[in-house]
Amino acid sequence: MSVYYTLCFLSAAAMVIAFINSKIGKMQTTIAITAGSMTLSLLILIAGQNDWFHLTTIATDVVSRINFEDFLLKGILGFLLFAGGLGIKLPHLKDQKWEITVLALGATLFSTFFIGFVLYALCQLIGIQFDLIYCLLFGALISPTDPIAVLAIVKKLKAPERISTQIEGESLFNDGFGLVIFVTLFTIAFGTESPTVGSVTSLFLQEAIGGIAYGFVLGLVFHYLISSTDDHSMELLFTIGVPTAGYAFAEVLHVSGPLAMVVSGIMIGNWTRYIGFSKESDKHLDHFWELVDEFLNGVLFLLIGMSMLLFEFHEEDWILMAISVPLVLAARYLSVFLSYIGFKRYRHYNSWSIKILTWGGLRGGLALAMALSIPSGIWVIEEKAIDVKEIILVMTYSVVVFSILVQGSTITPMINKANKEEQQAQD
Repeated sequence: MSVYYTLCFLSAAAMVIAFINSKIGKMQTTIAITAGSMTLSLLILIAGQNDWFHLTTIATDVVSRINFEDFLLKGILGFLLFAGGLGIKLPHLKDQKWEITVLALGATLFSTFFIGFVLYALCQLIGIQFDLIYCLLFGALISPTDPIAVLAIVKKLKAPERISTQIEGESLFNDGFGLVIFVTLFTIAFGTESPTVGSVTSLFLQEAIGGIAYGFVLGLVFHYLISSTDDHSMELLFTIGVPTAGYAFAEVLHVSGPLAMVVSGIMIGNWTRYIGFSKESDKHLDHFWELVDEFLNGVLFLLIGMSMLLFEFHEEDWILMAISVPLVLAARYLSVFLSYIGFKRYRHYNSWSIKILTWGGLRGGLALAMALSIPSGIWVIEEKAIDVKEIILVMTYSVVVFSILVQGSTITPMINKANKEEQQAQD
């Protein structure tokens, strides 16, 4: 079966789970799809081990046909981030610019090193010889909040304006900085040349600053293209050009495609929307991109749930999975708490802000894609064939699944209490 047919069947499976959930479960759609695909994967694994029926090989073959890393990072990510940028309100972003900057840069850096050093100490304590550089690498890929998961789950719950802007803005903009940390540590761990201050600075300027500048130019070009026609179908088609050709060309230029999509999305959503689109296109713009977003998110979260079919779990994996979830949560809480010590010196915040930003700092497919990029065959426990990639993958998977299923499904009461506090303050 070709990759295209595989994606067709997975898309249909995601739609079926979403439909059943709409009739029975009433859960948030992406949470329901992830839970449904994980339940199906567990059933296949249990059935195979008990000789009820054998679908494990077939199901594993279907999932393995999709290169998750390429599918996300070089495929649908541009669409999802562009759709997220379209929904960002620029006045809200300006009001929270310093908070978003500190959370996206400082909090990510703090979390990376906190997770790395604590994980290294715990591994030494339990007798697993997992080098510090690999612990830091895990910290780098798991610390940035995932814009796809955040926008798919938290954004739709209608948190208070400032909290919503902080968590959405942070997740959209911390990719560039998180990528620099990850690539630098990746080079130290697996490269032949040690990075220097100059090379790291050059990488940051090229990827992050270059991505923002390219996104601005891209948004400008498509703004004038959209403004030059009154054909509403052509106007919507032009918006598809941004996350397709625009995203692909970012790779040619070696700049951050994700940051470029966010910037161009914000420009078209806050500038072109009001002076470039015809009335009919403006009416359909959000609905069109909401459908694209829902469809691609459905396939992505289905793949996240079914990815467990590709793992072989050892005893050491289970121990590290149990450690990784509270460790990542602790790092997230401390990074937000320390940031708010500075924030509160200049303005008043909702008392639920730290709790919501901690619990709503979701991780998703981006962390898994980065974990999958780690090379295989660097053994940690050779007699059990446990390598660095397996350990980082299972830890990442446990955090992602906990994040989506537990944090995503239990954050609503916090948001409701924050909204109640906002309403009382206004009264």
